[in-house]
Amino acid sequence: MQLLWIVVAGGLGSGSRYLIGTWAVERIGAGFPYGTIIVNLLGCFAIGFAMQVASASAWSPELRAAVTAGFLGGFTTYSSFNQETMSLFANGAPGAAAVNVAITVVGGLAVGWLGLLLARQIVG
Repeated sequence: MQLLWIVVAGGLGSGSRYLIGTWAVERIGAGFPYGTIIVNLLGCFAIGFAMQVASASAWSPELRAAVTAGFLGGFTTYSSFNQETMSLFANGAPGAAAVNVAITVVGGLAVGWLGLLLARQIVG
């Protein structure tokens, strides 16, 4: 049953991301990824807020998973990256937090570029 709630909430998060992205293009323009920035910042705020409320209010594991892994996971995975990095800092592991940031940002850009190059070789 927990998986079903995560899937439903994830769909709502993805739909919300799409609507915000569309709104941003229509209102602000398509010359810069405003929608993605808005979604990522909202997601980071929301996961920080949700995790604190979940801890302070003793949310059930099912509700916490539906909100964080489901809705916010569908909305933006950047929020998960943000929360995990903040947790590493909070738990006294700033080196691990820095490595997480470096691998995610630099590594993500590098493998994205490799994927682009491979696709260009395959399909032109």
